[in-house]
Amino acid sequence: MKALFTFLAIALLGFQLHAQNVAISGTVTDDGGLPLPGANVIIRGTSTGTQTDFDGRYSIEAQLGQTLVYSYVGFETQEVRVGTNKIIDVSLLPSASLSEVVVTAYSVNNDAIRNAKGYGIRRNRSRTANLESKLQGKAAGVKVTNSNVGASPTFVIRGTSSNISNPVSENESYGRIEENIFKSVTTAPLSTFSIDVDKAGYSNIRRMLNNGQKVPEDAVKIEEMVNYFAYNYPQPSGKDPFSITADMVNSPWNADAKLVRIGLKGKDISLENVPPSNLVFLLDVSGSMDSPNKLPLLKAALNVLVDRLREKDKVAIVVYAGAAGLVLPPTSGAEKQLIKNAIENLRAGGSTAGGAGIELAYKIAAENFSKDGNNRVILATDGDFNVGKSSDRSMENLIEEKRKSGVFLTCLGFGMGNYKDSKLETLADKGNGNHAYIDTMQEAQKVLGTEFFGTLYTIAKDVKIQVEFNPAKVQAYRLIGYENRLLNDEDFKDDTKDAGELGSGHTVTALYEIIPVGIKSKYLKDIDNLKYTKQVAGNYTDEMLTVKFRYKEPDGDVSKLIVKTVKDENSTIENASEDLKFSAAVALFGMQLRNSEFIDTKKKADVIALAEAGKGTDKDGYRAEFIRLVKSSK
Repeated sequence: MKALFTFLAIALLGFQLHAQNVAISGTVTDDGGLPLPGANVIIRGTSTGTQTDFDGRYSIEAQLGQTLVYSYVGFETQEVRVGTNKIIDVSLLPSASLSEVVVTAYSVNNDAIRNAKGYGIRRNRSRTANLESKLQGKAAGVKVTNSNVGASPTFVIRGTSSNISNPVSENESYGRIEENIFKSVTTAPLSTFSIDVDKAGYSNIRRMLNNGQKVPEDAVKIEEMVNYFAYNYPQPSGKDPFSITADMVNSPWNADAKLVRIGLKGKDISLENVPPSNLVFLLDVSGSMDSPNKLPLLKAALNVLVDRLREKDKVAIVVYAGAAGLVLPPTSGAEKQLIKNAIENLRAGGSTAGGAGIELAYKIAAENFSKDGNNRVILATDGDFNVGKSSDRSMENLIEEKRKSGVFLTCLGFGMGNYKDSKLETLADKGNGNHAYIDTMQEAQKVLGTEFFGTLYTIAKDVKIQVEFNPAKVQAYRLIGYENRLLNDEDFKDDTKDAGELGSGHTVTALYEIIPVGIKSKYLKDIDNLKYTKQVAGNYTDEMLTVKFRYKEPDGDVSKLIVKTVKDENSTIENASEDLKFSAAVALFGMQLRNSEFIDTKKKADVIALAEAGKGTDKDGYRAEFIRLVKSSK
């Protein structure tokens, strides 16, 4: 009897210890002490976990006796048993350098498929799917792809030397970018483009660099890298909804050129003054979303937004896979748990009927249209449409038609391996909206938490910029980035031409390189003298250029014009503002990633020095993260 009591006492004590929750926090770094942002911290044997922030910090609640598993692509996984210590700092060691290993689990040749009975194909596919399901998402760096029924699934084990551009293992797509060249002011005195508030380009390449992957040149959109960061431009003081900043310094990467910065700052509107929101979550739950950094991350990310909803806001949820369906009718933001339950119950599987999902989402948004509110469809997907209206052109036409209803579109990209950046960017552009890429919960907090309601409140639409260069001062110019935002010069005054939107508190930055008159540059190509054209400088000998802006009110059809001039200045980059230095550093790094022919330095050290000089107060740590990213890039 005594032995029994002893056994029961020990068992009870063990149960109490096991059930005792402990709030654990700490940092995850590499063996050199460099923080690892986006590292996974998971309680072994459960789906409960978190990711580290920009500084490698994390916090998680676990029970005594449970085991925390720390993992990061390219590093050895480490496990730590939870005890009474509430602070657990972990240093991960680099794993043995691996090339990408591709293992074909099961193969069926074409003759076998043609000759097989339906049952046989299903049976073979079942065996394949079983192995696929056992490996998918179970280990960092392991990815299973299978785009067609009956095709051989590919298991990819990625090491530190893997290459994202490998067509065998990756199926990501990016629109082709032809880098802007220097243009002669004599033959092309005007430069016209649409603003861009998309930020997906930066978080997407951050994901690749953090994973030790090679960044495809066409994934590098310099304007989206520069505009990822906020800059301290002045608040608007007049009747216009945004302020304008324009200045000029010598170029930090080209001794023969000057750098011109044009900045916009949208008027800040407090959350209390943001009108009611009519939101429709359009969520991809197809089979391609069935991996940890897709649907599970999407579900966690949406909860960030749900926490910020107000009672006057309404949310509906539409999902699509093989077909589209409504899983939550329009629901008040006060019913947070009801909305979260609907999100938590989502499961992935099937093909991707994106067109049908878009049709249904816009239908729900139109039926619940708020005349004086924000009406928006929020599409969250990896962009892998493969059923119905799947081509870029058909999707573009569909969204152009739907935007006439007054419903705006936000596109959120998730995952890797088959991410369709070009398709999501097209949808966002044509839907009067924006495009973001969410790679971590930290980015979800930024996009769907602190910045989201500013994005919802559009203060100006169809914002266009046209720069006229003075031929007496400038012989050539080059717009850095914005290659897919260029407009014809005549589009500037054409109010039927679509352009970008500016939200509350948003900043937009554009950089030009200019080569002054009288400078001989290796980047300029000779052209024949013009017979009829004359340079007419007039009385504007102190002006380098004139910037014109056109925009419409959110519900307007007629544009308004703002004009600002930039004087000839001899300011150096050393004396420039911190914001200008930092934006120049980001642009330089982007050009290095693109292997640009227009920079005289390919040294990371030059980017780091410029970024550190422009880091400033950096309240949220985004600039410090950029510096770490550059230091750790290959």
